[in-house]
Amino acid sequence: MIGLLDILLISIIAGLATGLGGLIAVIRRPGQKSSGLFFGFAAGVMITVAFLGLVMETLKCCGMWPAVTGFALGAVFMFALDVALPHTRFGVKEKGVENKMLAAGTMIAIGIAIHNLPEGIAVGAGFLHAPAFGIMIAIAIAMHNIPEGMATALPIYIGSKSRSKALKYSFLSGMVEPIGAMAAAVLLSGFQSLVPLALSFAGGVMFFITLDELLPCAQCSCHEHATSIGMIAGAVSMLILMGVFGV
Repeated sequence: MIGLLDILLISIIAGLATGLGGLIAVIRRPGQKSSGLFFGFAAGVMITVAFLGLVMETLKCCGMWPAVTGFALGAVFMFALDVALPHTRFGVKEKGVENKMLAAGTMIAIGIAIHNLPEGIAVGAGFLHAPAFGIMIAIAIAMHNIPEGMATALPIYIGSKSRSKALKYSFLSGMVEPIGAMAAAVLLSGFQSLVPLALSFAGGVMFFITLDELLPCAQCSCHEHATSIGMIAGAVSMLILMGVFGV
């Protein structure tokens, strides 16, 4: 029971980072260079935690095939989810009238909620694998959720001229994360042997999100160097975090 409460708490904190990103966006609208930096940072965090954290942990404890199988299943699952459920990419460009911006922001919020659900699996599976590992994963997801919250709030704020609406949508999209974390925790607590597979599955999910959403959005900024610097900073931050947690 204590473990489940801990998973719920850290997944809520990770989800709240999406609302923090929304708050940043409505207080001070980010420019193209800073957007590229933020999304590059998120991409660097996600790629590093996907491979050196989640997939590597499965590889160390269970070998090649569980790591490969879980990673492939996670990427394919995320691809199928993206195709099946309607949403708009994070990097939607600000074109058209205000009601189109509001609609686009709403669809981005749906997309982020879709992504946050399986990301919660990483937190739940990571904590069941080792509490320190789960906390490290939650911090990594929180860091990447901030740019996602900005991507949600900005078009809604432009379209509706309402800070409260923009913040509400970014906050609600992040609160899907605890649902995924608790679902994974409840399921995997009865099937501990599946935890390593779930870790590499989450790695595949994160890798797909990075390639399909974060990097295209960062490149929309037309500031390649800012994106590259952000990715390096994100990767370095994750390596430091992994060192601190002994991963």
